[in-house]
Amino acid sequence: MFRISAILVLLLSLYSCKSQQTAKKEVQIAFIADVHLQDIFAKFEDNNYQGIKNPVTGEYANIRTMNTQLHSTRIFNENYFAFLEALNDIVKRGIKQVVLPGDFSDDGQPVHVRGLRKILNEYSQKYGIYFFVTTGNHDVVRPFQQDAAKTDFLGKDGKEQIISSSKNLDKSKSELEPIITADIKNWGYKETIQEMRDFGFFPKKTDLYWETPFSNYTYDYYNFEDALKESVLEKRTYLIKNTNLYLPDASYLVEPIKGIWLLAIDANAYVPNEKLSGKQDDPHDFSGANTGYNNVLIYKSHLLKWVKKVSAEAKQRGKILIAFSHYPMVEFNDNASPELKQLFGADKMQLQRVPNEEVAQQFADAGIQIHFGGHMHINDTGVRTSAKGNTLFNIQTPSLAAYMPAYKILMIHSNTELEVETVVIGKVPNFNSLFPFYEEEYAHLQNNKSEHIWNKEILKAKDYAAFTNWHLKELVRLRFLPEDFPADFLKSIVNVSGKNLLEINKNASETDKDLKSNSLTISDFESWTGFDMIFDFYRLKSADELAYSEIGNKRLKQYELVCTQLKKSNDPKLILWAEIVAKTMNGDPSDHFMIDLKNNKIDNLSVK
Repeated sequence: MFRISAILVLLLSLYSCKSQQTAKKEVQIAFIADVHLQDIFAKFEDNNYQGIKNPVTGEYANIRTMNTQLHSTRIFNENYFAFLEALNDIVKRGIKQVVLPGDFSDDGQPVHVRGLRKILNEYSQKYGIYFFVTTGNHDVVRPFQQDAAKTDFLGKDGKEQIISSSKNLDKSKSELEPIITADIKNWGYKETIQEMRDFGFFPKKTDLYWETPFSNYTYDYYNFEDALKESVLEKRTYLIKNTNLYLPDASYLVEPIKGIWLLAIDANAYVPNEKLSGKQDDPHDFSGANTGYNNVLIYKSHLLKWVKKVSAEAKQRGKILIAFSHYPMVEFNDNASPELKQLFGADKMQLQRVPNEEVAQQFADAGIQIHFGGHMHINDTGVRTSAKGNTLFNIQTPSLAAYMPAYKILMIHSNTELEVETVVIGKVPNFNSLFPFYEEEYAHLQNNKSEHIWNKEILKAKDYAAFTNWHLKELVRLRFLPEDFPADFLKSIVNVSGKNLLEINKNASETDKDLKSNSLTISDFESWTGFDMIFDFYRLKSADELAYSEIGNKRLKQYELVCTQLKKSNDPKLILWAEIVAKTMNGDPSDHFMIDLKNNKIDNLSVK
């Protein structure tokens, strides 16, 4: 009996050791996209202006107006607190590798980039977290530094406050005397990369390997000193097509943990103007970089060659290659982009940001299997298999500055098994601490009898998730409906009840059959209108599976039945709308899922 017990103890001990070894091998990496950090408590280095005093806390803050937030696809102020909460959540989980795939700042303003650096340094020093960032279109607005201004900071008495880096501005519509500070200009590559140098852009002694598309050394003969020499920005430039201009490229490859290669792709592709100034560093010679990979294929073709080289070497050396950049590599509208284009137009619904199919094909064939992107402030998974049989999984990381605020965790179980989990940051301390400022703004707008005033109910939001839900709802009302929706189509649907949409074909017997088979009644459809359907479409478009619980399975089933009927109608626009909504409700797993790289499969782990 004693011998049997001893053997059991030995076996359990061996199993425990093996489990511990397996656990040690499992790597977790957090991805936080589109932080858009504005350091709302920062002080300017060249101006004594402190912002405005909170009437409740007495603390000074420099924030944007609520009116501006509700006309923008991103929140400017409260996301500061959400970012800190996300980092605190990451600390609690013991995650040591954190990736920020671009738009870590809001327009690369010195005051905000410095603020972000201080936060990242604090978490690095306190908790041993390693941060890896890449550039987005809001981090390096133009490749070179330029003057900038924001006209919509919140000033005293609820008025708008202009803050500018230049005195050359139009003051005619200014409610308050403008604040002038160099801290609000747009930094270029040189300044931004230097300020963020500790977060991947340059090699560290702790890195097992580090290179750029322009490095001359090899993995086998790597040493830190050579990497440091090769890392200077002057050695990381490429020639812009059809010009004699060279621009920096901040891409890099790093091995922070043995066996894991993080590939940071700087996909900011600046398009030169037809007429150039003749200067080598004129920011006005280029358009912004918000298009992404469609322009990368044209203006940064060297990246594709580098990616092929890196992918091949990763495979040869048995490394797990995880790519990340600011922009999506795969269509992100659940394959509804063609219908969206037909119904709304090619220049609406941010369709100009949708990557062409060639992008996914090229990067899949270049060897990228896993790519984390941002830019769109959405939760989505896109999968493409090339004609050559290579599969690319594009994982869109939500923004903390939009609905639904969340970040992603990648768990690497083995070379072929990767688990992705989405963590919603719904409860955020101090998220409503700025609300007293907005009370003053609202009163000012009322006194001025502003034409389109925001809904004050947003200030009753119970938590940050509810606040972002309100942000999206107001964004739909104040911007998306008037800007994106054709007037005739909007008029035909926005105030129509769900009941009328369901009965559009006047086929009572078919409707009754559908209702009974789905345990629904016609009264269920009387409680909502076309606006509710439109709003829920945007919630699904933004949050995908994360919105299911908020909309509810019963309502989703109602939308499904309505779409079935609309597809049978004689109205081409309603048919397109039904196809768009149906596709948006049926995308690939995007909340919690497992990716099998060996068999190119994706399995949903979310509890429905």
